[in-house]
Amino acid sequence: MTTADPSAPALVVLHGGELPPGRERIDRHPGLSEVRYATAGQLADALPGARILLVWDLFTEALTAAWDAADSLEWVHAATTGVDNLMFPGLVDSGVELTNSRGVFEGPIAETVLGLVLSFAKDLHGSRDLQRSHTWKWRESERIQGRTAMVVGTGPIGRAIARLLSAAGLEVMGAGRTPRTGDPDFGTVVSADPGAPGGIGDALGGVDYAVVAAPLTDATRGLFDARLLSRMKPEARLINVARGPIVVEEDLVRALREGTIAGAALDVFETEPLPDASPLWDLPQAVVLPHMSGDVAGWKDELVRVFLDNLDRRLRGEEPRNLVDKARGYPRG
Repeated sequence: MTTADPSAPALVVLHGGELPPGRERIDRHPGLSEVRYATAGQLADALPGARILLVWDLFTEALTAAWDAADSLEWVHAATTGVDNLMFPGLVDSGVELTNSRGVFEGPIAETVLGLVLSFAKDLHGSRDLQRSHTWKWRESERIQGRTAMVVGTGPIGRAIARLLSAAGLEVMGAGRTPRTGDPDFGTVVSADPGAPGGIGDALGGVDYAVVAAPLTDATRGLFDARLLSRMKPEARLINVARGPIVVEEDLVRALREGTIAGAALDVFETEPLPDASPLWDLPQAVVLPHMSGDVAGWKDELVRVFLDNLDRRLRGEEPRNLVDKARGYPRG
């Protein structure tokens, strides 16, 4: 769609076949000269001359292959919180600004984590399995009040998780880049470096629930490997709502089979969808979710709203929200 101002920027929407809801809000935006829709295979042809790219295909790496065609690009907006799929050298080393959709997923993910904690404590998934076999099996459950949770990742998602778990009666601490005390949401934050004295490796032994909510970076890739899992107590559970490669799945499967930890709830995996041959499907101590912890009714409309808000801010000459520090892989603040 062409506006009266031919100098206005052109936008490319990279999608995987499903277009943004209410796309007329984008198509008819008066600040855009043109809107082009492209799949991964069409991206290289759509990018020349475009100054803005909306990555609606959530986990695509198509921009890496098409980067040479981005001759006018100034801003890339990701309709996700994690931007690890966009952290390739061409974009990182360029002057192109990158923003994400922080603010959409925090509350829903925190609710999912609380639900998983309750499911483990009350063995709700076990009760469902027993119901299917028509088995009446009385057993005692656990309290969550007074249990300890460590949230790995102290950004907005981690903070939302910490606040909700604290409200439910758990004692919460954090693991992040900067150790500190007196944090308003975590109280104590230890170093997420497994080799740091007094850091995550030392603290995990006193934790009932380890919740992974960190972005995928060079520092977090493979963080929960056999060595770190061995530092957890046998009664502890691991919950991952961040990115699959932060946990080494082979090591986790072994830890579950050998009883190194009591259970794991995973919303993300090294390969998605989770392959049929993965042992995680059948391990009784594992809960498998199909990468849906942040997806609630209306979430896609909210993603469009966040993008349009940032578009308006840029067109007014204001700094966009959720500007990613490309050296770190996530927004500051």
